[in-house]
Amino acid sequence: MAFEYSPELIEKAGKIRLLVLDVDGVMTDGRIIFGSFGVELKNFDVNDGLGIFLVKKAGIKCVLLTAKGSPAVLARAKQLKVDKVYKDIHYKINALGPIRDDLGVSDEEICFMGDDLIDIPVLRRIGLSVCPDNAMDDVKKYCDIVTTKKGGHGAVRELCEFLLKAQGKWREVTSRYFE
Repeated sequence: MAFEYSPELIEKAGKIRLLVLDVDGVMTDGRIIFGSFGVELKNFDVNDGLGIFLVKKAGIKCVLLTAKGSPAVLARAKQLKVDKVYKDIHYKINALGPIRDDLGVSDEEICFMGDDLIDIPVLRRIGLSVCPDNAMDDVKKYCDIVTTKKGGHGAVRELCEFLLKAQGKWREVTSRYFE
């Protein structure tokens, strides 16, 4: 990883109890593909999915916060067993209060990964702000971490591994794979 495990980042990551993820541009590469019959298709990275599984296994809750709510997103959320999906939210900061209330966390216990302008108000407010390498430059200014991976190409996995290692939970949740 290109970002440093600075004491400040490790301290922030140590407090995280909830991972909030944008979808388009974070869990996907941001492209929207329409099939012949108008069906919206999205590409998700399987490695990101395992990262989400691992953080959930470590006791960190995970929710999706998206301006859209396509059937593809809902199907992927169900497959990943995320704790909740907040969809059709165009001014994402308005969802922060309900997210905190629904999941019983404070702002500093939230890590959010976003990539575009509509994500900035949330990124400025929470405990650990993250964006993928291909995020808008204006977004990067507000992030504690810019991953080395692009959205839809392992950025979420990179973040999940960082959180688990910073919290000392990496070996615990991956030990069965090394036996």
